[in-house]
Amino acid sequence: MARLGAFCFPGTGHINPMTALARALERRGHQVVIFGIADTEARVRAAGIEYHRIGDQDYPLGTLRRLDEQLGQMKGLATFKFTVERVRNTARMILRDGPAAVRAAKVEALLVDEADMGGSVAEHLGLPFLSIAMFPPLIQDDRIPPFCFGWEPGLDSLSRLRNRLGVRLLSRVAAPIFKVVNDQRRAWGLKPLKRSTDALSPLAQIAQLPAALDFEVPGRPSFLHYTGPFVDHQQRPPVPFPWERLDGRPLIYASLGTLQNGSESIFRTIAEACAGLDAQLVLSLGGGLDPARLGALPGDPLVVAYAPQLEIVKRAALVITHAGLNTVLESLAEGVPLVAIPQGNDQPGVAARVKARGAGLVVPASRVTVPKLRAAVSAVLADPLYRRAAQSLQQAMAGINGPAMAAEIIERTLLLRRDPAFQPGREPQGRISLADPAPAVAD
Repeated sequence: MARLGAFCFPGTGHINPMTALARALERRGHQVVIFGIADTEARVRAAGIEYHRIGDQDYPLGTLRRLDEQLGQMKGLATFKFTVERVRNTARMILRDGPAAVRAAKVEALLVDEADMGGSVAEHLGLPFLSIAMFPPLIQDDRIPPFCFGWEPGLDSLSRLRNRLGVRLLSRVAAPIFKVVNDQRRAWGLKPLKRSTDALSPLAQIAQLPAALDFEVPGRPSFLHYTGPFVDHQQRPPVPFPWERLDGRPLIYASLGTLQNGSESIFRTIAEACAGLDAQLVLSLGGGLDPARLGALPGDPLVVAYAPQLEIVKRAALVITHAGLNTVLESLAEGVPLVAIPQGNDQPGVAARVKARGAGLVVPASRVTVPKLRAAVSAVLADPLYRRAAQSLQQAMAGINGPAMAAEIIERTLLLRRDPAFQPGREPQGRISLADPAPAVAD
């Protein structure tokens, strides 16, 4: 049994999976403490996980909502640049406050979100750490496009050149993050990072992305472990919903997540694109807008501030999504096909994987029009091949308990002893399924 610390990017799509993983570890007898800012403390503690607050001078209570509202108005490269600035500021705070917090918490190892920079803290303190990927894992392989581009992989020379140029572009955009990190690493006597993958753990990289959803490229790194969705149904708070207003028609559920959800124009476009179809649209605004502000919408969709997503998706014929990985995984876990409107960050890469697996279509945010979106929605509803592909992914994910599988890998990698009273068969959400590690990628 061990005491573990975790650094996690302060966003719902990161906090929810990390707390699900923490709960899985605690069921096995370990202790987990998550380090983070004031705005995420209540959510983590509500999940029953110990919390150590850092960054009070940089991130007083309420800061996260203001930043999320700004992000909600952005698309494409502007989204990525804004996120880079957030990660840079968070990195500075973690590098300043992290070492003292980790020492005070007396942890034996760290779990570090790949969107975070806690790995340098671990190196500075001489602690082992593992990398946890809440988005498509960072891999240094020119056959695979960078995680935030909506390209498909390719073995030909032009595809590989394009991917290398994409990496170079991202390195330039992310240079402010690396400057902050490398300045501190030099002060600590650590080797500077040259590329994003240098920040990852040499021990293990654990991705909640299932192998079945990733691009089919042979020769994965041996330290990369695919698992499955980090979902803990018990940690989701109940959300009121007017179930009596569902009228029995095929259900289209549309959500742009909890971050990039402030664009009225996209919600109006979705409503107009679905109007006239033989389906009922449920539009979840994710807290970014007041439903009353949208007023009357074409087709009279059911509009709510928040929806009980796990329950809604079970009834859906189609999900329209920003292609956040958590929503995509929750939809595919129910065998529901998707129409993706990626807004930025990792979403184009997630959407590209959905399309490559035949489980949905993609309409880039910069090209969204009512006719294009209606055509995509109509095609996915009408063609059973999309649902069959989604159901195939559902079957591939069905036997995988993501949090339990990740916890098993963590124990195995760190040589941890679990509570002898722990019984894996009594864990919620399926069984553990550990695949053999893939062969290493040739240089």
